[in-house]
Amino acid sequence: MNPSPRTVVTAWVSAFNRQDGEALAAMYAEDAVNHQVAEAPVVGREAIRAMFAAGFAAAEMVCLVENLFEEGEWAILEWRDPLGLRGCGFFHVVDGHIVFQRGYWDKLTFLRQHGLPLPQE
Repeated sequence: MNPSPRTVVTAWVSAFNRQDGEALAAMYAEDAVNHQVAEAPVVGREAIRAMFAAGFAAAEMVCLVENLFEEGEWAILEWRDPLGLRGCGFFHVVDGHIVFQRGYWDKLTFLRQHGLPLPQE
């Protein structure tokens, strides 16, 4: 029996907060898509692994769960971080693996909070 979407996302949050890119990548299907709407979609487990590695190298990120909902093959995560940034993520989970993820958050606020370079206009 495969874990439920809620169980997968609960484990995802735990791995994210440990900054464990290997554990995170293992939760995705080989051809998964991770689309953080502030960024271009990332396709494939290896590219997702690299995305997490780069993100963790650039900033200290923490995901605090505000709400976690499950409906069929989907889990919906509403989150915040200790600095006050809020967002939500939609996870499509099939056979215990994330096949698609879409996240909504304010990239400009994130960059400012972490002292990262702002995009040039």
